[in-house]
Amino acid sequence: MATEAELIAAGDKYIPKDYDPALYKLRHSLAHVLAQAVCEKFPQAKPTIGPPIEFGFYYDFDLDVNPTDGDLEWIANRMRQIIKGKHAFKVREITADEGRALFKDNPYKLELIDGLAKGKDEYGNEAVGAPTLTVYQQDTFVDLCRGPHVPTTGDLDAKGFKIQQVTGSYWRGDSKNKMLKRFHATAWASADDLKAHLERLEEAERRDHRKIGRELELFANEPVFGAGFPMLLPKGATIRRILESFIMEYERKAGYQHVFTPDIAKKELYKISGHWDNYKDSMFPPMDMGEGGNDNEELCLRPMCCPHHIQVYKSKQRSYRDLPIRIAELGNMYRFERSGVVGGLSRVRCMTLNDAHLFVRPDQVKGEIAGVLALMKKAYADLGITEYRFRLSKNDDPSGPAKGKYVDNPAMWESSTKMLREVLQESGLPFFEAWGEAAFYGPKIDVQVKDVMGREETLSTIQADQHLPNQFQLEYKDSDDTPKRPVMIHRGVISTMERMTSYLIELYAGAFPVWLAPVQVAIVPIADRHFEFAQKLGDALLDADYRAEVDLSSGRMQAKIRDAAKMKVPYILVIGDKEMEANAVSVRLRDGTDLGAKPVPEFLAMLERVVKSRTLKLVP
Repeated sequence: MATEAELIAAGDKYIPKDYDPALYKLRHSLAHVLAQAVCEKFPQAKPTIGPPIEFGFYYDFDLDVNPTDGDLEWIANRMRQIIKGKHAFKVREITADEGRALFKDNPYKLELIDGLAKGKDEYGNEAVGAPTLTVYQQDTFVDLCRGPHVPTTGDLDAKGFKIQQVTGSYWRGDSKNKMLKRFHATAWASADDLKAHLERLEEAERRDHRKIGRELELFANEPVFGAGFPMLLPKGATIRRILESFIMEYERKAGYQHVFTPDIAKKELYKISGHWDNYKDSMFPPMDMGEGGNDNEELCLRPMCCPHHIQVYKSKQRSYRDLPIRIAELGNMYRFERSGVVGGLSRVRCMTLNDAHLFVRPDQVKGEIAGVLALMKKAYADLGITEYRFRLSKNDDPSGPAKGKYVDNPAMWESSTKMLREVLQESGLPFFEAWGEAAFYGPKIDVQVKDVMGREETLSTIQADQHLPNQFQLEYKDSDDTPKRPVMIHRGVISTMERMTSYLIELYAGAFPVWLAPVQVAIVPIADRHFEFAQKLGDALLDADYRAEVDLSSGRMQAKIRDAAKMKVPYILVIGDKEMEANAVSVRLRDGTDLGAKPVPEFLAMLERVVKSRTLKLVP
């Protein structure tokens, strides 16, 4: 049997990477304090598991009553009393039989004990090594737990947590099991940290792209299309077309050749590439074309474009003089995401990636990757994305357990990782390295951005790949007429159109820069006699390729102005008698700023400067 100190130290290995150890222990400890309070309030409750998660923790209970707001307040107050009691978190090792006796009235704990005794973790997955059974106790509450925890409840801040809600959940996520009650809470080191987090939550709710998307009539999710297949409305489609034209313009100037390849291919293609073995669970089921078709084939919706672009490369013989070859496509891809995780535009089942693949000689790799980085930085600057960092994503840590999810070729991994690291170093870009974040066939540079909650996500990626060229036997004739293998660079500069749109909606809270706004100018005639002048101005703006709408409704002027401002239209032009006589417009900005009357030619010149410069300002 291990000593208490050894058991406490052993718990630290369960802290996930990139998770602050102090916060993890704090949240895990508060989960136990909550469980004690819930069981005291509802003696019939059976606790199951309660892990720390991002921003807090949850704990699931078998509980047949629905807790009221008053119940949650009682539980929170009781938690504060337990915290003030400064009870130590004591750990001891037990045998499986001791555990079965201790938790004889809790079938969930008994199931966990049986699994742990067979080498399974608490989620039923194979564990590395035989887990040690331990229980932790604070005050009167004892729980099956591996740790880690803070030393005593007194190390917790009684004002640093908040119970947020109670929802339904299934034991181990299986809908065949009984519905449990999940208590959600956010927890922080101090009351000030909690306050700051709650303020971020409010800001995140204000910027939520799903909420703004409905309000600004950008997109809709219709049940008839199924989960994960959003429908872009005219204004959302306008943003997408602008983004597509924007990146294609940049790519053409950088020497990319644009192609169209099928959204579907034989399963054999993805077996050769390795996507079938590595992404099969995320792919839509194959379509068997044998019955009723001319050939007995299984066709798959593509999860990636790279095998398709490889076919473009293979369509003709290549010489060393031809390289680099830069192939780009706004390619549709399909992922069979679980319905519970899709939502809005950020997580969808059909997406259009700003995809490209560069086929290069080994001596060209670093220069081409540097060119992609420059292209990405330029595009980000125009989009107003200023805060991001670079991650060098590698395969598994060689000192850790082998997971088998990466191509087994150590020399290739070392070579490809070295290429990417040297490009980042020579570019002078700060970066950090992370194990276990690579693609299955090679390392990558990931561009990490933060959302309003401070969570990081990958928006762009650059991958160095020496595996797929070998799988597909790609060649070019070198200067000595011998066949050589190219290196393949995968890159997506502005991510998928869906994810980039959702990110920009939240970045700007719907108030897009003028060049990207779906409607750039709203024209508000005060009375019927001003309609003709307003319509002619609107037509002139449309002819000049600006996006304008004329409000010819019977509403009052102030109501029309409010409506335009609510829709985040950058410029609102008011037209009355004085404006008509002077061939002018009264210019208001969406934030309420009144620029006063401006001659129409002056306003048009200002609009042209703002749009062409892609400035983020409304007034140059």
